[in-house]
Amino acid sequence: GVCGATIDTIQARNFARMVVSGAAAHTDHGMAMLDLFKEVVHGKITDYTIKDVDKLKYVCSEIGIATTVEEDGEVKDREVKEMALELAEELEKTYIQLEGEIPFMKRVPEKTLEDWRELGIVPRGAMRELMEMMHRTHIGVDQHYENIAQQFQRTALSDGWGGSMVATELSDILYGTPKAIHAMTDMGCLDEESVNVIIHGHEPNLFESMIDACNDPKNIEKAKAAGAKGIVLGGMCCSGAEVMMRHGIPHIGNFLSAEPVIVTGAVDAMGVDIQCIMQGLAPLSECYGTKFVTTNTRAHIEGAIHVQLEEDNPRKCVDKIVDMAIERFKNRTKPVEIPKKKQISISGISHEYINYVLGGTYRASYTPLNDNIINGRIRGLAGVVGCTNPRVKHDWVHVEVVKELIKNNVLVLQTGCSAISLAKAGLMTPEAAKFCGDGLAEVCETTGLPPVLNVGSCVDNSRILIAGAEVVKTGGLGERISDVPMAGSAPEWMSEKAISIGQYFVSSGVYTVFGATFPVTDNTKFKDLLFKGLEEQHGGMWDFAKDPYEHAQKMIDHIDKKREALGIHEKKERKLFDMADRREL
Repeated sequence: GVCGATIDTIQARNFARMVVSGAAAHTDHGMAMLDLFKEVVHGKITDYTIKDVDKLKYVCSEIGIATTVEEDGEVKDREVKEMALELAEELEKTYIQLEGEIPFMKRVPEKTLEDWRELGIVPRGAMRELMEMMHRTHIGVDQHYENIAQQFQRTALSDGWGGSMVATELSDILYGTPKAIHAMTDMGCLDEESVNVIIHGHEPNLFESMIDACNDPKNIEKAKAAGAKGIVLGGMCCSGAEVMMRHGIPHIGNFLSAEPVIVTGAVDAMGVDIQCIMQGLAPLSECYGTKFVTTNTRAHIEGAIHVQLEEDNPRKCVDKIVDMAIERFKNRTKPVEIPKKKQISISGISHEYINYVLGGTYRASYTPLNDNIINGRIRGLAGVVGCTNPRVKHDWVHVEVVKELIKNNVLVLQTGCSAISLAKAGLMTPEAAKFCGDGLAEVCETTGLPPVLNVGSCVDNSRILIAGAEVVKTGGLGERISDVPMAGSAPEWMSEKAISIGQYFVSSGVYTVFGATFPVTDNTKFKDLLFKGLEEQHGGMWDFAKDPYEHAQKMIDHIDKKREALGIHEKKERKLFDMADRREL
């Protein structure tokens, strides 16, 4: 630059701004959930309630809030409202705190947290980290790529272990913690003879209210009076992932399916809120007569109809969208062509459900998972997440990467658009065990779980962090997240949220491979820092591979490296213990 800024400074600033944008998206989402939670607890909003008291207690206990109280020598459960108010006050520190450590740092493995403290990357509060990072990227402020990297790591961690984790946990408390559930995916879920309503976006509030509206007998009667069989409600993107996890609502498609689904002519209304909504959907919807409706003050779109979702009266908004959809059904002018393909999948694999499947109600534990990683039936874990990207064939890279991983006995956890790619491909069913290596197939057959686990939406990448921390806590696989045979991947990323997600995975100690493209220039000190230097700091690093088979192999090689470091790389023969062995054990 004319000011003398080097290529490393410029690249670091640009990368930092991508982290900030992505982290801000998740942080704002989490803060909106916190605002709603507080209003519900105070009784100012009654359309939403606390549905999962057990999850409320669990989150409280995780961050040091008492769930019981002693009265007259007797231990009793605290009042739900009392706990919820204290939790809201504590979680608010995630955003507004200026000094100290955000609440969910209590979940981070001790050795990992010690590393962060030494590096100066423990988040103080999301607003402070975002603001400071943007200030540092202004001309003439932070002009050393390593120092910029220190702050964008802190900012990313305030997303993954802060804003995103708050969004995940409060959504579970308000709407229920997901449990395994069957759900259909793909455009074949639409019905030509029904009123078809799609909700697209990220926050669950709009969709939860739309479920009530579409199940309302009055609205169903209106649809039938218009000549329809009924109302079909489907999801897209992360809004769809949220309700797919909790209710088994059909998921019509991920980010790149949004335009094709309008072109079917079958969509009578599409309601949207925030993030990953193409502006081009407005003129496209106009061409096909679809009612395209924005609902959030933060996300207006030129050419769309705007109906504000008021959380103290959400039915006013969603009922209006249903009415518009019914009216459009009566006046369809375009031919309807719906692809017949649809695929069943298992969704709803939360951290709590994994605990339950592996240990039951009374012995819930990750111990069987750790044991099977140690004995080699499971080679390791992979978080394959992120967007679909128009630079590559839709869904293909995701599917091929995951197929290679499970073939090599790597258990895959997925979120967001990537999860929908694999759901459509049929790999989120127990029957997909036939694509696995012998070890992983045996585990899947024993537990009934698929080899590819759908753990939710983009903010639910926090569930993968929780899983990594739980593996460490359970024991036998190291003291840090970076010790675990585990790798991350975003094969088709395109949004800035993916950069923040990737960075908080890396800073947590997870080797992370991106595909399609990467926003740095080769042969620079900054790239060397991302792809090599960060590993020396905390064990995590970036990598890149477009080709899905190279991409998967890089992850497998890293997992093998971690297995070797733990001394579990050589398969041990099964031994029948005699009494002397048992006594020694």
